[in-house]
Amino acid sequence: MSTHTLPTPDADRTSRLREALQSAAFTSDGLLDLLGAPAYAALARSETVPALRATRGDSALETLVRLFLLQATVPYERARASLPVEDCVADGWLVQHGDEVRASVDVRPYSGPEGQDWWIVSDLGCAVGGAAGIGAGTSEVTGVTGVDRSQLVLGVGGASTTLAGITVRAPVARALDLGTGSGVQALHAAQHATRVTATDVNPRALGFARLTLALSAAPAADLREGSLYDPVAGDEGFDLIVSNPPFVISPGPRLKYRDGGMGGDDLCRALVQRSADHLADGGYLQLLANWQHIEGEDWRERLASWVPGGCDAWIVQREVQDAAQYAELWLRDAGDHRGDPAEYAARYDAWLEEFEARKARAVGFGWITLRKSGAEHPSVIAEEWPHPVEQPLGPSVRGHFERQDFLRGTDDAALLAARFRLAGEVVQEQVGLPGAEDPEHVVLRQNRGMRRATRVDTVGAGFAGVCDGTLTAGRILDAIAQLVGEDPVLLRDRTPESIRLLVEQGFLDPAGDPAGDPEPDAAREV
Repeated sequence: MSTHTLPTPDADRTSRLREALQSAAFTSDGLLDLLGAPAYAALARSETVPALRATRGDSALETLVRLFLLQATVPYERARASLPVEDCVADGWLVQHGDEVRASVDVRPYSGPEGQDWWIVSDLGCAVGGAAGIGAGTSEVTGVTGVDRSQLVLGVGGASTTLAGITVRAPVARALDLGTGSGVQALHAAQHATRVTATDVNPRALGFARLTLALSAAPAADLREGSLYDPVAGDEGFDLIVSNPPFVISPGPRLKYRDGGMGGDDLCRALVQRSADHLADGGYLQLLANWQHIEGEDWRERLASWVPGGCDAWIVQREVQDAAQYAELWLRDAGDHRGDPAEYAARYDAWLEEFEARKARAVGFGWITLRKSGAEHPSVIAEEWPHPVEQPLGPSVRGHFERQDFLRGTDDAALLAARFRLAGEVVQEQVGLPGAEDPEHVVLRQNRGMRRATRVDTVGAGFAGVCDGTLTAGRILDAIAQLVGEDPVLLRDRTPESIRLLVEQGFLDPAGDPAGDPEPDAAREV
């Protein structure tokens, strides 16, 4: 167990600390202005030398950076000029040693989606970069004694921001942050949920989440200790469940923030399979996950089999690593590459042995979103999309499921009677030989959201270009048939499948059913 005591903040003193941080511009924007983009980016990679060079002055902001981000000791009187230092020592944010003070926790500025100034509290050296950022026992960097490495709590990393960006941000009554860690997702959920419950198997994580919420002036969450859905057994369904779980597929549990203690990808499978019992009707489950690529199995079919009945699902694989790459990634995360070579080799071998026993040849990284639709024939889509996307992606995720509702409830006749709008910032590209009369093919490309590209024929391109919500799909096709000299009945028969694909991928959005119907002659203006 850890002997490291977390701060126990008083509400009034925490408010004074927050005001001091804001007054000194100890914010994301303030750090960027002080450090400059290269040093700021290096700090996000746990590289501190550029930031140390940029904070050799004695301003309040430089003092706070050295205290909370660089884990340096600071003269007591210098800290007094920047902070309510007596309050910070009394509550445990700072530890005094003679005429100097040091931070007991990492406090890292973090910007909210609407420009809010927030602060994420985590273990020293663990704001990003995994357990490699802190040593066992007494750290020469932090001076923290007795922290059990298996209990470490990380701050904000790329996984945290990815999940925050893809989460659907609609006002909800009840939200659950399952595996809260330092409380990043609970902090986001508190902005649009009436009640937030946050759980973690690590009691230290609950303590850090409490600090993050308090320092960021967010409503307190209902914090519960336990694994998976056990802490909320018997609760009414949640409108939103988010989870950045300990998804690493490892040969054994070493670090609670990443190793779930279940074999293979069983933890992520359990989160998905059991979610329907804890979701309200229409509720979303959104999580980051790793999954095995098993020899002889299609990963898409394997993950689709996890989805409980009555739930739509959208599974996106963002990256794939072979077994060796994957083992090396997480061995470095734990700092094993800096230790004894023989021990490193033994651990590396254990990872590969585990993968071989499970016939896992690679591991996929990505996100899984479920919505409890209650549909008799749910939409379950698993796809690979390694290309850049536009964050925040939450609106696009919500739009995906809304379009699935539309397509499921719309037969071909209704589809042709519907109106559509071309999604924003879709461009058309024509590919062909220079000087050729007609392009070899036409590509529609999104510059927003998933940033997809899809090949269409000239009819599909013409159809999409005219969709502005005014004419029905059938009227547009009739006009195109007249222009190209094609039988309109045959064109109507063969086009719905193409329209469905454009809607599913987000190139076209249903435009509702405006009152009245354009005059037949209007179609001739296409």
